[in-house]
Amino acid sequence: MPDFLTRFSCLLDVGSVANVARAFDIYTALMAENAREEPPAEPFLLSLTPEHGATRLWLRDPGTADPQLLITFVVRCAQTFALTGTWGFQWAGIASEPVVNGYSGGAHLLDLGTGRTIEWMSTGRWLAAGGVR
Repeated sequence: MPDFLTRFSCLLDVGSVANVARAFDIYTALMAENAREEPPAEPFLLSLTPEHGATRLWLRDPGTADPQLLITFVVRCAQTFALTGTWGFQWAGIASEPVVNGYSGGAHLLDLGTGRTIEWMSTGRWLAAGGVR
């Protein structure tokens, strides 16, 4: 039986070096909330790396992760730091071995000012809308 994984890697600019430390606090609180869920969502990793800049956080899966948890984190950061503009990310859904319909993907675009989704799509939804089953 194959394992199904959700993969992503993206950046979030939190605007200032002072906001970086606060973003890690938001992340820690969110992961604590998530741990109390039954079952908890698969967590993502958060880090600051010099090659991405002093205010850009690197958000990624550790092998698989729940994109909704990522979106919740970004919305909380946007609200806390009064971020504006748009932010988005892409994901890939993969099976550990070939299986019919075992691969997917998609993208999610947020309005940081409102915290609302502008648009999202999944390849499965797109194919279904085109009549592919």
